Amino acid sequence: MSEYSEILYDVAEGIATITLNRPAKMNAFSFTMCDEFLDVLDRTDGDDAVRAVIFTGAGERAFCAGADLTPDDGGDPFTNDEEVADLSDALVRDTGGLVTLRMFQSKKPLIAACNGVAVGVGATMQLAMDFRLASDNARYGFVFARRGIVNEAASSWFLPRAVGLPQALDWCMTGRLFGAQEALGAGLVRSVHAQADLLPAARAIAREIADNTSAVSIALLRAMLWRNAAADHPMLAHQIDSKVIYRLSRGRDAAEGVNSFLEKRPAVFPGKVSTDMPDVWPWWDEPAWK
Repeated sequence: MSEYSEILYDVAEGIATITLNRPAKMNAFSFTMCDEFLDVLDRTDGDDAVRAVIFTGAGERAFCAGADLTPDDGGDPFTNDEEVADLSDALVRDTGGLVTLRMFQSKKPLIAACNGVAVGVGATMQLAMDFRLASDNARYGFVFARRGIVNEAASSWFLPRAVGLPQALDWCMTGRLFGAQEALGAGLVRSVHAQADLLPAARAIAREIADNTSAVSIALLRAMLWRNAAADHPMLAHQIDSKVIYRLSRGRDAAEGVNSFLEKRPAVFPGKVSTDMPDVWPWWDEPAWK
């Protein structure tokens, strides 16, 4: 069970569930929540028992109503530090971006079960997740221009990749709210569900992954799809594909995958993300903040 103050964390049968837990403030995002997200994502990556991670919000009104504009300490909602002159200072960094960049690095698949309002960072944080499901009462909004700021959480990178540049420009430049069906039609979400069916649907996806796939394969595939899709040339993807397949084809998981297929039985993959990632990993140099 959870020991955090603004999220709940639970693991059951290989599925981790992270619940944004500030229902009195519609699960608004805070600096504390940011820190707890970063910590819990380290936990899910480090726990071989976790095969998939679901994010949802407490209550039936909101997934996350954006940044907390009325912090309990009376401070500025956008920065918790004094003004700095050097924009390369780490204090300048956007907290939403810290979260989505950490999600981008995740070794486990991430599933958003959006159970209500998701505006501002409540919408942008979901862009770094692999599956996005919505309840039929969900509403989204990239409202930043209406607050006198701009999109954060690296969403200018994530959002056009999810829905295309024209749709991203529409939502961001108008800052309007839109419903689950519009999100579905634009490809922002995978499916729309009645409130009572949302978490079961998310768990069904997580269960499909946990029961039928190699944890090592999933970690590698996740990185390959997210990173190679933005590569300058398909040769770069071919290089990674070839090296990863070469290494994995000689490993225990590939042997089990073939044998289970030939023997017409469920596979039981022995590989662990903590110990069995191939030496090809990581194949990239992580950019530094500057």
